[in-house]
Amino acid sequence: MMQLLASQDAIAAGGRISDDQTVFRFEADFAADLRCIPMIVRFKLDRIGIKLSLKQWTRIGVANRRRLAALSCDTLREISDYRRTLVNLAAHHTAEPIVELKPDTDPCWADTRTVASPVIQQAGAASVASPTLAQWSTLSMLQRFALVKLARSNHDNHNFVPALREFGLL
Repeated sequence: MMQLLASQDAIAAGGRISDDQTVFRFEADFAADLRCIPMIVRFKLDRIGIKLSLKQWTRIGVANRRRLAALSCDTLREISDYRRTLVNLAAHHTAEPIVELKPDTDPCWADTRTVASPVIQQAGAASVASPTLAQWSTLSMLQRFALVKLARSNHDNHNFVPALREFGLL
């Protein structure tokens, strides 16, 4: 499964991004033009240690947004190439500086031995059952990442329950 590393230079925290799907159904309201940053790109941004503003995202254009969603970001070389591509696109299309972050080397979504606490807390706040450990461990890396991001969201978390449904957890 996706927790298995396919090569020695695959990134240690989380494994490979091998989901065929680049946009989840709960993201469908903006999927046509990718006007918001989809989870697959948010994952890659976290992986490369860059915070991209929505303003920067929209200014790089639809074709480049699709390209960033599709580009691989698994091996150390791909991560480096992805980072370089993103930095170049942002520099070319916007004057806003790139914000660098320290990548999380031990993200809670990567651990399949325990359900991430933000997900448990958000499920409680939404009055729905939290995923069981068995359910959590069978989710793809990207699905676990999405649930954690949606649980930690600074806005109204309106996609958390739809994501749980989409992932077969409700």
